[in-house]
Amino acid sequence: MDYQLEIKQVVDYPRCRIYREFIRNLMEDTNIRANGSSYLFYYIILCSYANFRSSYRKVEGISYLIGPGEWVCKVSELSGWFRTRFQHQAVSILDYLQKQNYITYTRLGHNLIKFSITGWKKHNTALDYNYPCLKDVGFFFFPVAAVHELISMGKCSDMDIVLDLWIHAIYNDEQVQGSNIGPVVYFRNCTGNPLTSYSDLALRWGISKATVSRTLNKLQEKEYLSLVSFTGKHGSVIYLCSYLSTMFNISDVMIDKEEVSMTFQIPTSIPNGTLVPEENSIKDEQIYVSDSAVCVSEPHIRQMVKKVAGILAAQGVSCCECSKTHYKLYSLSDCKESIIRYSLEIVCPNGDVSYRFESTLSPVDMGTSNMASEANIKK
Repeated sequence: MDYQLEIKQVVDYPRCRIYREFIRNLMEDTNIRANGSSYLFYYIILCSYANFRSSYRKVEGISYLIGPGEWVCKVSELSGWFRTRFQHQAVSILDYLQKQNYITYTRLGHNLIKFSITGWKKHNTALDYNYPCLKDVGFFFFPVAAVHELISMGKCSDMDIVLDLWIHAIYNDEQVQGSNIGPVVYFRNCTGNPLTSYSDLALRWGISKATVSRTLNKLQEKEYLSLVSFTGKHGSVIYLCSYLSTMFNISDVMIDKEEVSMTFQIPTSIPNGTLVPEENSIKDEQIYVSDSAVCVSEPHIRQMVKKVAGILAAQGVSCCECSKTHYKLYSLSDCKESIIRYSLEIVCPNGDVSYRFESTLSPVDMGTSNMASEANIKK
């Protein structure tokens, strides 16, 4: 049987995928001010250097074992990343982040530092591919909640502002006005309206309205963003430039690019006969299908849920790698309709995390035994 499956996350995605190359480009842009009392930029730099897998790094003739979420660097390197004049200023930034429980670090002699990102495994999973962990390519997942905490700690720098806008970009979400035109900044205020005022931004970033205006105009001149002002409505809509080309530039993942993109299509064959269990797939007992969700063959539904779980695991939803996670499927439409809608809930056994998705399923007459699956994952 052939189907076209589309799935959308109903709630805000708890993490944002950030490419290391994007962070490197920001670090090299000396025209963007980095000094401020907010620590978002500093923390993201540390995250961008963290390992996905355990490896060894040789520094000054000594090999150090570096686990997931860890890295070893010289104090001088750290000072260069943070753009501090003195090395002790860079170390003081680590002290503050450690005090706030974002990292832990130790001094390895006088010149070296080994740091570890708190909660790295919760937000990042070691993707199943064999590839050297280079520090200037690839991506990592960053918790959106940490953005709000860090920018509230003090006056935001230009770098903090760029990252805040980037992480809150929404693209092609029917619930957010204007996102079909391009990646628009939306601060998730449940209104679906991306219009924002300089007063709101000044309060958010701890700076004056005049500084907000100067900063956004400077970023617009440097083609980081595009402002669309609405004088009568007293606000502006902010679109991000080069967002799509960056977010879809996947160079180091040795699996199908579509599996880690924001929009992807995965051909899947579901035979009409007996289904062969997928290797390392979730178990049937983890999947609950309500009595009302019998519009499509239950074995086919279970196979689709397993495929979606594999895709979400690659996207960084660690619950989909747990053997105790439950998947609950409920029907949202009548079986007589040509397009069938479902609600898929992914529930952590501890009750700490729950994800809700809305999917649409359409029978497709292709004359083959392939099913084309399309999934849109919203941050």
